[in-house]
Formats: sequence, C-alpha cells, structure tokens
Amino acid sequence: MPPYELPKRRRIFLMRHGDVTYFDDTGRAIDPESVPLNERGREEASAAGREFAAQKIVFDRVIVSGLPRTLETARRVLAETGQSIEPEIWPEWQEIRGGKLKSISTSDVERAFLSVFDGVVPEDTQFLGGETIGKLLDRALPALTRLRDDKKWDTVLLVLHGGVNRALLSHAITAGGRAFFGHLSQATGCINALDVGEKPGDWIVHAINHSPPLPLHAGVRNTTMELLYQQFLRFKSDDID
Repeated sequence: MPPYELPKRRRIFLMRHGDVTYFDDTGRAIDPESVPLNERGREEASAAGREFAAQKIVFDRVIVSGLPRTLETARRVLAETGQSIEPEIWPEWQEIRGGKLKSISTSDVERAFLSVFDGVVPEDTQFLGGETIGKLLDRALPALTRLRDDKKWDTVLLVLHGGVNRALLSHAITAGGRAFFGHLSQATGCINALDVGEKPGDWIVHAINHSPPLPLHAGVRNTTMELLYQQFLRFKSDDID
C-alpha cells in the first residue's frame, strides 16, 4: 500500500467583535454604524490577542467588515500578537441589516427581535424588518469563496459579527451548504477555528464560540438578541441594529 498523504488545509480564525453598548446612559440608542467597543469589549479583544500570542499564531491576513467595532477589535488583537498588519475591509461581511422598528407593528416586535436566531432560519426571515437571511447569504458566501480562491495565505483572521459568523459557520458545518443556524451562540470577542481544504465541501470545524475571558460561558444563559429586546422594552428605542 502506498503511504497515505494527509490532506492540506488552511486555517480560518473567525472572531466576533468585542462587546459594545447600544444604549447610552439616558436610554437613547447609539448609531450601530459607529458604535465603538466598550470597556468589556476592549478587554475581550485584548484577551483574544493574548491567547493567539501564547500559542504563537501568525496571521497572513486580517479581514474586517469595516464597521468600527470590528476594526478596533482586530487592532487590539494585533497589538497583543505584535504583528504589523493593516486589516483589509470587506463590506460584504457587515452585519445583517435591520430596518426601522417604528415600521414594525407592536404585535410583531418580539418576533422581529427573536425569530431570526431561532433554530434553522428560513431564508425569507427578515432581521428587524430589514434584510432577509437569504440576502445575507447572497453577499456573505461569495466573499468566502473569493477568500478561499486566493491561495496566497495559510492563516487568516476574520473579525466580523454575530449574524455573519452564523452564516459562515452554518456553511462550514454543512460542508459548503447554504443554511443559517440561528441557535449557534456567538459571544462578543469569541473565536471560532475552521480549516478549509481544496475541495468545496472540505471543511473541518475545530472550535466554536471559544471566549478567552470566560471559556465555559458560566452564568450566560441568554442570547444577544434576547438581551437587546429586554433593553428595547426598557428604553422604548426604535433605532437599533
């Protein structure tokens, strides 16, 4: 028997940006296009960077969506690893876009907040009255194919968003399929580790939702959208993303 040659794969580290504050002290919604990391989010990003540094991970490329919270997270990671890499901006991976909550009827608000991350989500499901899951997949998956088609990198860091991460993870879990598993938790500042081979369906999922400050997620029993919905009811805001 000839010797078995192990498949060659490349590594994608997929992060969610660090924590942000969507409401100010008065309860007013902060513009999601410009919101920066809060103190907790800055520490989450730095903690991720320290973990990469401890394991001597070297990135060939760093890609962000372009929204400030992804760029700030990436730069804090790189500060800890000691790498001088200018993050690339790929707007195709911006977060799923919500509409205006004031256009949603009172009876539909709860569903608008919570259904998009409920199990296997149909593609016609809208996020807060805005973009559908299908439209998110239409822009997020071709960008992933474009990244894979570039053979010049071995290890890449992507710093993106909770919804976009779920789209990419669902694609990997289904070996290159088109799906959206809304119940995949993505804590702020978390790290996912994926390997990709030459064939379109060659995906290996090594880690999902690893959170360096809180690896076992002790005390966390709710989703981001559940917490945001609670805040919305408290503050009666109509302009969050």
